[in-house]
Amino acid sequence: MKVILASASPRRRELLGNLKIDFEVKTADCDEEFFEGEHPKDTVMRLSKQKAAYVADRETSECLVIGADTVVAVNGKILGKPKDEAEAADMLRTLSARTHTVYTGVTVIDKGGKSVTEFEATDVTFRYLSDRQIRNYISTGEPMDKAGAYGIQKYGSLLVKRINGDYFNVVGLPVCRLSRILSEEFGIEPLV
Repeated sequence: MKVILASASPRRRELLGNLKIDFEVKTADCDEEFFEGEHPKDTVMRLSKQKAAYVADRETSECLVIGADTVVAVNGKILGKPKDEAEAADMLRTLSARTHTVYTGVTVIDKGGKSVTEFEATDVTFRYLSDRQIRNYISTGEPMDKAGAYGIQKYGSLLVKRINGDYFNVVGLPVCRLSRILSEEFGIEPLV
């Protein structure tokens, strides 16, 4: 069966590739709206399902679509992708010397109408960041397309003091959870 990743994220593409499943990528043209009062886990599950459904609805052949969405939350407040460097700096100041939670929702939908949506949550603690360190990190360009204005897998790793939970969830795709969903719910056996 054809497997489609409903995401333009190169990080998700790389992580899904680690499962040794043949797949193609199709982006979901959906608005990522955050609703006041909605818990971050509910937000990422809603958005991951929206993305997967968008792509699945446009497919004519049998397929399995995987959608995902990741947010960073501090005290329940969602930090999305920064719209400019000033907002990135504000987000990084907010995260400095604090623990926040990264939520990723993942949805798998088949053309028969079966849909499974779950989420993963990982706590991440940043070290203290000076204004100079924040400016230097922003100058790398890395924060600009990432929730919470950082990516843990490259330069952003220097900001992280510790994590509690799934590292790959922080990157953007909880591969262990996804692997279980694919195996138990859809009969697709990843590498192991």
